[in-house]
Amino acid sequence: MENEKKKKINSKFLIALAAMLIIGGGYGFYVYNHGLHHEITDDAQIEAKISPVIPKVSGYIKEVLVKDNQWVKKGDTLLILDDAEFLLKLQQAEANERIANSQLKVAGANVKSSGSVLPVSQASAASVQANIATAEANIEAAKVTLWRASNDYDRYANLYKEKSVTKQQFEQAQAAKETAEKQLQILNDQRNAIIKQSNVASSQISNTKSQIDVAKSQIEVANANISQALNGVENAKLQLSYTIITAAEDGQISKVNLQAGQLVQAGQALFMLVGVQDQWVVANFKETQMNRIREGQKVDLKVDAYPDSKLEGVVESIAPATGSKFALLPPDNASGNFVKTIQRMPVRIALKAGDAEIRKLIRPGMNVEVDINI
Repeated sequence: MENEKKKKINSKFLIALAAMLIIGGGYGFYVYNHGLHHEITDDAQIEAKISPVIPKVSGYIKEVLVKDNQWVKKGDTLLILDDAEFLLKLQQAEANERIANSQLKVAGANVKSSGSVLPVSQASAASVQANIATAEANIEAAKVTLWRASNDYDRYANLYKEKSVTKQQFEQAQAAKETAEKQLQILNDQRNAIIKQSNVASSQISNTKSQIDVAKSQIEVANANISQALNGVENAKLQLSYTIITAAEDGQISKVNLQAGQLVQAGQALFMLVGVQDQWVVANFKETQMNRIREGQKVDLKVDAYPDSKLEGVVESIAPATGSKFALLPPDNASGNFVKTIQRMPVRIALKAGDAEIRKLIRPGMNVEVDINI
């Protein structure tokens, strides 16, 4: 009896041992075979674009329109700053634009006025030049008359000495000579007066042209002022638009710790906008695993928070350096005794369009188990 019991016990043990060996061997073969065609790591996390919401201008908060964990769409208003100061700057810029336009109108009127005077001055100058030519012709004629009267006077003077002519005839020749001399003097004076008048007309023309040049310069300055004023208006409008802070993309708000009346500075990070619609996985593989990992390989993903759900992905890119090289204080092996440590290489994995429900639930920072089919 005892021998039969021992035989039964031994047979059960052998069966159990055989079953364990078969199961263990099968599992070992599965792990070995799986290891030949896969690279696995649990050093991986969900990543997403986390952007700080930053104001472009300084100001006091007028209204906060979001709260922690709120979903927003691109273009939604998140925060409003007090815009009173920026409205005043816009009004001042618009006033400067109106002043510049007025300056342009005045300069244009000056050019028009001076332009209308210039033809009159030029016509007057042309008339004066004609008068000068006439006066010169008259002077030449008077010179001929004087020459003839002088010759007649000399001849009659000689004849009078010889008593060949009467005193009356001599006096008539003398009077004719004096009259010719005075006529020539008068014509010379008239010509000099006309020349002075011509100089005045030329001066007026020069002054008018100078006024036109100045007015044209004023127009150029006014146009430059208008351009500057328009830029000022556009800049004031742009600054005013910055008082309304909107979402740059779809996402979820986090770390909102603001209240109305609080002063914020330009460039200050106010809170975070997490773009959970565009997510990916960064898996940190050992450098010894990188021998067969290539871009484009398929990946199976299992999020620790949701172990019953699986995601699919694809190797999108491999980092240009190990993670330690991007550390705040990267290791310097030349500074002391060297201890070889296996480095980790970040691999970016893009998520494929899969289960919409799990995609809505996962969040940046969650741990993931990564299995790359090599």
